Amino acid sequence: MKLDRLIGILSVLLQRDKITTAELAEKFEVSRRTIIRDIEAINTAGIPIVSEKGHGGGIYIMSGYKLDRTVLSREDMKSILAGLQSLDSVSGTNQYRQLMSKISSNSQNMNKSVGNIIIDLANWDKTGLSEKIELIKSAMESGETIAFSYYAPNGDSKREIEPYHLIFQWSGWYVWGYCLMRNDYRMFKLSRLAELKRTGRIREKREVPEYVCDKFYHTETEIQATVRFDKSVRWRLADEFGGGSLIVHKNGDVERTFTWSDLPSFFQYVLTFGDKAEIISPKKYREEYKELVKKIYEKY
Repeated sequence: MKLDRLIGILSVLLQRDKITTAELAEKFEVSRRTIIRDIEAINTAGIPIVSEKGHGGGIYIMSGYKLDRTVLSREDMKSILAGLQSLDSVSGTNQYRQLMSKISSNSQNMNKSVGNIIIDLANWDKTGLSEKIELIKSAMESGETIAFSYYAPNGDSKREIEPYHLIFQWSGWYVWGYCLMRNDYRMFKLSRLAELKRTGRIREKREVPEYVCDKFYHTETEIQATVRFDKSVRWRLADEFGGGSLIVHKNGDVERTFTWSDLPSFFQYVLTFGDKAEIISPKKYREEYKELVKKIYEKY
């Protein structure tokens, strides 16, 4: 927390010409003695802080010291606040909004200016999701592995991973890390996790590769197929993949070639379009999909 507080104090000093140690102590909910030690630490880091005693006194960054006071502009702070508020939608608390309030000297005005921006990153099961996120965050901070049961198209499994990133992507939350069962890096969707727990085991020291966003790469079992869609669902494809990736026919129908993690989940995706989608190739997948649709029909 000390580092967070030092960054917060520096941010306040960038926005204010002068502030008292008492004000900083109240803002960061610590003692004046702690603030004084923090100021000394900032001075030691090479940023000269001047302290003036008496009426009208306070602390400020030395005049003439070349520290860019526009590092965090008002617009920057508004953007950060909007992002922090969105994280509160899954944390189940107001901790991120409170953090921003401590960092920003104009937080009250900025709260009003971003009040019409609503970013809700949580799914319908907000309680369960926030608990998972907080548990994984604490495990990453302490360097522990996590264990869980995982529900996937190719079957359920017990997993233990070294978590490195929490990711909000493709309208869902994921944890990315090194899977001890697969001996490789994998991504797991939080909604499919059950019996999640911290193991207490410290993760191995390894050189972690940079996480790269790739919507379709998951496993070595990935498949490719081409699907033709009715023009009435073009809007949905544009939402999910962008209009530039679509082949548009003269009658308005669209076509796209997919790379997918596995065949069962690909069929499930195509089914969500009902009779507005048709697998064109390869012929093998087209025939398998036809058999699946027959089985569904027979149930009714």
